[in-house]
Formats: sequence, structure tokens, C-alpha cells
Amino acid sequence: MISFEYSRSSNVADAVRQIAASPAAKFVAGGTNLVDLMKMNVERPAKLIDISRLPLDKVEETAGGGLRIGALVPNSDLAYHPLVEQRFPMLSSAVLAGASQQLRNMASTGGNLLQRTRCAYFYDIATPCNKREPGSGCSAIDGLNRMNAILGTSDACIAVHPSDMCVALAVLEAKVHVTGPRGERVIALGEFHRLPGDTPQRDTNLDADELVTSIELPPQGFATNYTYLKIRDRLSYAFALVSVAVGLELEGGAIKEARFALGGVAHKPWRNTRAEAALRGRAASEATFVQAADLVLGEAKGFGHNTFKIDLARRAIVRALSQAARGTPQSQSNKKIA
Repeated sequence: MISFEYSRSSNVADAVRQIAASPAAKFVAGGTNLVDLMKMNVERPAKLIDISRLPLDKVEETAGGGLRIGALVPNSDLAYHPLVEQRFPMLSSAVLAGASQQLRNMASTGGNLLQRTRCAYFYDIATPCNKREPGSGCSAIDGLNRMNAILGTSDACIAVHPSDMCVALAVLEAKVHVTGPRGERVIALGEFHRLPGDTPQRDTNLDADELVTSIELPPQGFATNYTYLKIRDRLSYAFALVSVAVGLELEGGAIKEARFALGGVAHKPWRNTRAEAALRGRAASEATFVQAADLVLGEAKGFGHNTFKIDLARRAIVRALSQAARGTPQSQSNKKIA
């Protein structure tokens, strides 16, 4: 473990002042990702700024009928909050699909949003990785890449974003509220995470001196026709090979509104608005869902060990859309696929 300074922040303004004064510092709350990265010498912050006692741990209704989720709400509290379970059950399901109960008790909403890839080469400091050391190369492209990306990749990186929660947030079109030395701003969830391009070291469009304070959910929660389907190597405590979050609004057997996003396949939660548009006005049938899946995966590219993900993602999209259309969402307590 490296040596580092430690301080505790007393309020949001103080946290922002501290991070602005120490560019090599990192915020820490639950520490479920950052501490692991420090133990592996992947992250080497000069200072940790403890924000765990900031007043950012509430789930509140907004004036517009949505929800505001504080950045320090524990994942467990988020998943079981009555307003989330009733109005945004897709989000509750996605959170419960991730990690373990012990980790969800510690992990924060903001930390989940900011967690880094679990690519094995990113964690192995003996191997080249452009996310750790820009310009060094991507060991995964020609390596053991079974868990890596098939969409939105670049010659610099094929890592995937590991969050389950964020896949649901992409469908719900959440907004991320942040604050920094230049004031407050709001970032649409779809613009928050980045594709690797030629700067894979940057996971998000959050500036280094900014703090996530909350996540805002619009009123549309798709509480009737939704699902979160996660395909993984074992039924618990495993990252997604492919996951799919779906929200549908049906009218007379036809699809009035459709949103879906994939996890485990790209450097960010993956939405394809062209495929969503192709569903609107169509019958909620398997043939319709297959066409949408083909649109999403038309540009997918495998790298050998992970090529199977293309067909797996196609079948997962069709299955998840079918679950949502039937109103039979995937259970996260009984993980047998519906």
C-alpha cells in the first residue's frame, strides 16, 4: 500500500476546495473500488479526501415528479427504497443484480457511477494498459479478452464499464448533478461516460476537481413493462458478460415507447436510439425484437475470446424485450431466466 495523506471533508464546498488544491487527490466514500485499486498499485493518490459524512445520503422527490438520489446513498438503501421499488423497479433490480449484499451495504451511488473497469490487464501493473499508462498499448486486444467489449471499441482500448446500476440509469435517462470550483452543472447520463477513443484513461466527462452530488431521475419509470436481465458466469457476485435493461410503454399490443441499454459490451452503457425508434409503433413480437437486436449489433466486433458475446447479446436483447413486453421482469432473488 502506498503512503498518502488523509483528510475528512465537512461539507460540499470544503470537499471542492480540497480537491482543487490537491490535483493528485481522490475522493473516498465506501471505498469498495478505490481501495482495491490502491492495494493493486493501479491508483496511487497522494491524498484521500473522505466525503462519507457529507449530507448527500437522501432519496427525495423532485418538483417535477422524479427522484433525486444523493451521491452517498448506499446501494442497498437505493435498491430497497420504497419510491425506487414502486416507481423505478428497473433500477432496484439492476442494483440488486450487482456485487454482494455486503458490498452493496458499503458502496455509494456516486461510487457505483464512477467505478473503473475490471479488465484483468488494467489490474495487472506488469502488463501494458493504455488506461493506466497512455501510449503503452492494450494487452487485451490480442490477449485473454473474454470479458471485454464488442461495441464502441478503439485501437487503444477494449475495456468494458462494469456497473449494473448505470445500465438502468441509461434507460431512465438520468441526469448527474456535479459541483466544482466553477460552480454546479448537470450532465446527462448518456454523456457522462466516455468511449475509449484515443484517451481511454478518461472514463467520464467529470473534471478531476468536480464532485458528484446527486443523480436525478425523470418521472418516467417504466414501472409495469420493464426488466433487467444479467447474463454471467455464475448466478451471483460476478460481472456481466452481457446485461440488458429494458423499459417499454405498450398501447393495444403495440409499442408506444421503447428504451433499452446493454451492459458488459462497451466502455459505457450502450444505447442505440435507432434500434429503439425501430420498435415504436410495432407489434411486441419476437420478430420485431430480433430486428432491433440486429440493428444494435450490426457494428459489433469480437476479438477472439469474446466473439461469442455478439450472439449472446442478440439472444439477451430478444429475451429481455420479451420479458418486458409480457410484464414478467427477471427476478433477482430467483435468478432462473424467465
